[in-house]
Amino acid sequence: MPSRCPWSVFDDPLYLAYHDEEWGVPVHDDRKIFEFLILEAFQAGLSWRTVLHKRDNFRKAFAGFDFKKVARFGPRDVNRLMQDAGIIRNRAKIEAAIVNARRFIEVREEFGTFAKYMWQQVGGRPRLNQMRSLKDYQATTPEAIAWAKDLKKRGFKFLGPTVIYAHMQAVGMVNDHVVTCFRYASGVGSGHSG
Repeated sequence: MPSRCPWSVFDDPLYLAYHDEEWGVPVHDDRKIFEFLILEAFQAGLSWRTVLHKRDNFRKAFAGFDFKKVARFGPRDVNRLMQDAGIIRNRAKIEAAIVNARRFIEVREEFGTFAKYMWQQVGGRPRLNQMRSLKDYQATTPEAIAWAKDLKKRGFKFLGPTVIYAHMQAVGMVNDHVVTCFRYASGVGSGHSG
């Protein structure tokens, strides 16, 4: 049995697969980045495990996380989503996902890709942290605070510093696997120390 991060030790194959195969792997694909932004915003105040188990339902409900399609959602789509028991039915978060799709497109128009804009927040390379136990994890960082502030200025919703730091961890902008975790040792998120 490989050594893993202490938060990943659940008797949940889906959660373990997420830890082992996705969390902390650098993402540069805009559609995948948009997926994580939607899921992270819906997770606010809830457990990631809850969101993870609804991920396929979110994928169907939000047009396969196609930001161009989501940006065109209107009031009828909001009502449809509010009736969808397979997702988290929170009107403010649903409306935020639609607004965020529109802002996402604006960022792409400015930078070419959202990934290019996103990775500028960490100088283009993942930040390697030296986590040794659960007490080493932080809810946010100065980079996450600064980026959340910029996103808010650009009109994004439900993406405060804590949500943004969770996003940064998920998409590999930071490597927050504990140093004894096999994913840390495998070079996931190889980058610069912070």
